[in-house]
Amino acid sequence: MFDLSDFITKAERFLRTAKLVLEDGDYASCVSRCYYSMFVITEAILLTKNITASSHKGTISFFGQHFIKTGELDKGFGKALNEAYDRWLEGDYSVGLVLTKADAEEQLKVDEDYIITMKNYLKENKFLS
Repeated sequence: MFDLSDFITKAERFLRTAKLVLEDGDYASCVSRCYYSMFVITEAILLTKNITASSHKGTISFFGQHFIKTGELDKGFGKALNEAYDRWLEGDYSVGLVLTKADAEEQLKVDEDYIITMKNYLKENKFLS
């Protein structure tokens, strides 16, 4: 069995790294770390139902299927995760400066809200103390 607190620790570490690279002007890395922060905590959410995926898209799909479509979590979180994934792809795989400071700041705010909500979900449902 996985210790969900390890996922939280990792997600929060990625969030801290995102803030540091934003200050350094590395907007693509900021967006990347934001996405990974959201991805890791989403993996923790899926584990509460013993669900794992072998790919990023699988994780996003299972999250939508088991938490968003069921109404267990607001559909805005599914949209936020999908948009973070798209920005991550853009930042990590495009050449040139494709993401702006505003993009990175917006993604960081979305990420912070996402992490807080998912941590609260895990606590409220007694998966974390």
